[in-house]
Amino acid sequence: MSKVPRDTLYDSINTLLQHSKDKKRKFRETVELQIALKNYDPQKDKRFNGSIRLKHVPKDKKVCVLGDQMHMDEANANNVPCMDAEALKKLNKNKKLIKKLAKQYDAFLASESLIKQIPRILGPGLNKAGKFPTAITHSDNIVAKVDEMRATIKFQMKKVLCLAVGVGHVEMSSDELYQNIALSINFLVSLLKKNWQNVKSLHLKSTMGPVQRIY
Repeated sequence: MSKVPRDTLYDSINTLLQHSKDKKRKFRETVELQIALKNYDPQKDKRFNGSIRLKHVPKDKKVCVLGDQMHMDEANANNVPCMDAEALKKLNKNKKLIKKLAKQYDAFLASESLIKQIPRILGPGLNKAGKFPTAITHSDNIVAKVDEMRATIKFQMKKVLCLAVGVGHVEMSSDELYQNIALSINFLVSLLKKNWQNVKSLHLKSTMGPVQRIY
């Protein structure tokens, strides 16, 4: 991450955290990494898509389990939101209800036995929202899987040359934020066709705070 000096990044993080303390909000602000790209043609160039697991959970992601009976029992025992096939069928492929479900949660896990049926039960709604479930088996620990999903962020290039990902929150320490941000930047650069030559600018921003330019 030589292009973003360590001191520069720490200064920006500390300024961001101080601003959050000075103007305390009634909710926990998310810290976002904002990326502007260059030398890319979204129409012609291959769009990148990649996920990375951060060292510290970046935000309070809501994860829902779409499960068979065994996974439903495990999810309920651990207070993890869950739905079985019958509950999904009750949505009756209603686009508004499926859209509402997709908005309600950040990510979905689904039992192996159920995942193949989801397009048939729900239609393409979750896929269109970029939230098609990740498969889980009976040997998986649901709590561990949920924690893994909550710590995972996704970099996906769409039709524009700007993207943003939540890399932390203002109640994290500056060291925790630094680790998450450094990991995110390095991973993003590794996805780009010409690495740093494709990065126009990098900014950090808390939900309500001013923008901090780091590159």
